[in-house]
Amino acid sequence: MTDSKKLKKYFIGWQCRIRQLAVRNDDGRPSQGMQATIAIKGTDQLFGPVNTGLVRSDSKDITAEFRFIVQKTHDPNLRQEAAIKLLSSAYYQHPKKFEDFLTATFALDSEIAVHLLRAGKCKLNFEQYQQQFNLHCSVESVEEQDDAYQATYWHNRMFNPVLPAKIQLLKFTPHWGKSTATPEVIK
Repeated sequence: MTDSKKLKKYFIGWQCRIRQLAVRNDDGRPSQGMQATIAIKGTDQLFGPVNTGLVRSDSKDITAEFRFIVQKTHDPNLRQEAAIKLLSSAYYQHPKKFEDFLTATFALDSEIAVHLLRAGKCKLNFEQYQQQFNLHCSVESVEEQDDAYQATYWHNRMFNPVLPAKIQLLKFTPHWGKSTATPEVIK
């Protein structure tokens, strides 16, 4: 297995583990490792922390479950309880079921999103439990009808009752050969 494939496999597995811990032990609140600090080439600013999302490869069925949970009740506590029950069981058990990109939601008028899309690339920095990842990514906007948009929107809506009906969703696709981990991935 090449180093870039090892890094990809390790990062997705790490993300699944920390997300599973968050839903099992912390009511689904995003942990530090789910939040990226974003560096955009050509700017001296760091943006973040920005919550990121993982998307299942075949996400239509689980997205339907997310949507059902949101539409079933207007009570945010009942939504969150149902979301935690669903996500804390086997949802994050199999990292191979997830895409190798990340998503993040932004307001429609977000200046950060404008900068990211204009640059077309950035670096996402993640850190938790003495593990760091620096991912060099391409950035693109995701259309509302796309499965990744729907999965991310309805997932986030289970936890955030004030999420606007219209958002801007960005997709971050890592270039694994340029990305790094500290400590290094040796498996």
